[in-house]
Formats: sequence, structure tokens, C-alpha cells
Amino acid sequence: MENKLVSIITPVYNGEKYIEECIKSVLNQSYKNIEMIIIDDGSTDNSENIIKKYTKSFPFIKYIKCNENNGIWAARNIGIEKAKGRFISFLDADDIYKENKIKNQINFMLKNNYSFTYTAYDLINENSTSLNKVIKAKEYEDYDRLLKGNDIGCLTVMIDRLKINTPIKFENYHHEDYVLWLKILKNNVVAYGIDEILSSYRKSNSSVSHNKIKAALWTWNIYINVEKLPLNKAIYYFFKYTLNGFRKNSYKK
Repeated sequence: MENKLVSIITPVYNGEKYIEECIKSVLNQSYKNIEMIIIDDGSTDNSENIIKKYTKSFPFIKYIKCNENNGIWAARNIGIEKAKGRFISFLDADDIYKENKIKNQINFMLKNNYSFTYTAYDLINENSTSLNKVIKAKEYEDYDRLLKGNDIGCLTVMIDRLKINTPIKFENYHHEDYVLWLKILKNNVVAYGIDEILSSYRKSNSSVSHNKIKAALWTWNIYINVEKLPLNKAIYYFFKYTLNGFRKNSYKK
């Protein structure tokens, strides 16, 4: 495990439309001690050819091809297993990093001896145009606070593997990132936020109201079947989650 190497884990499935923009955002990083591990989860489009165009010129970009589609959680786990860096970061194929994302975050972690950090991020549409909306980063999240709503964007996370005892491994749940963050924080870990916009999350044109309903059901499932909260506590945290959703939707640039 290389001491200050940051491993960026990027799963892709039929991502030909956005993967090049994603890769370019990594190439433009001001912090250069990085590796990008792209896990192709059984794509049937032109993703492979686009990615290989970059792996030929940039050896720090690694490409792993899966024969079938196993899901984003499984693809991320493959990337984590292959990662050589002490620090793990995540970037999905349709999202992008700002130029100083890695540099500012790793400096923040090393300066303060933090094991788990996240940042603010903004939203873009399918044409990479800003939606003028920002998800801010709270000063910190612990287990209790995170149960009230997941404000930790997966694309903003950086984890120091030398300081985290919990296995960094995603499971086959909806909101698989939320499940992992809860598992880590449950072991007396505190995640610290940088309230600086260092990534852009791409929002699709699918039904927002339908997605909100699904997200609520998935969150309830996590409370009951993963965290196994007593019913009264599950209701309490679900109420807080609902309030947090209203607050989250109010953030604008």
C-alpha cells in the first residue's frame, strides 16, 4: 500500500456518453500521486474503446473488464481489492471532479489526522450544465447524525485505509454507500466535511418524485433490516430523514 497514493474507484456500465469527461476530470487533477481504476461492469456500448484510448497513454489508469453486469456495488468492490493506495476515493462514470478535489481533500486529512472525509458538491444536468444547486457539507457526521439523513455524497468521500478498521466493502443494497458509511461510523469513527464544492454530480431527467419515493423506501429498509433499529427509533430517524430531505432540496448557489 503506497503511503500517499490516492486510488480513485470508477465503475462504468454503458457509460460511453460521459466516461471521457469523467476521465478528463481525473487527468486534470492538481494532485498527481493517483491511480484511477475503472471497472467495466459488462458494458455493451463503446465504453471499452473510449477507456482504452486513455489507458494506452496514461499508465496510472487501470481498466478491468467484467464479463457480465454484477451491479455497481460489486464493481466498486473489485476496484477496492485492486487498489494500491492508502487513500480510497470514489467517482462514478457520469460524475466529475473539480481540479483541486484530491489535493485539497488529502491535505485536509493529513493536516488534521482524519480517517474519513467528504465535501460539498454541486449538481449538473445531462448536458453538463449547472443546475445551480449545491449539497453542502456539514462540519462532521457521526453515526447518530447520519441516521437522520445521508448528506455524504459517494463522489466526495475519501477514506484512509490505515486508520479505518471496518472492511471497506459495499453490499448488495439500494443506497449501498449509505449502508457502508453507517457501518464505518458505527465503529466510533467520525467523518469530517469540507464545505467546498469539489465535485459535480450528474442528475438525470428521470422522475424526481418517483425517485424520492423509492429512496424513502430504501432508507426505511436500511433502518429495519440492516441497522435493525427498534420500531420507535426507526420512526424517529425516518421523521428526521424526511425533514433533512426538505432542507437538502432547499440549497441553492
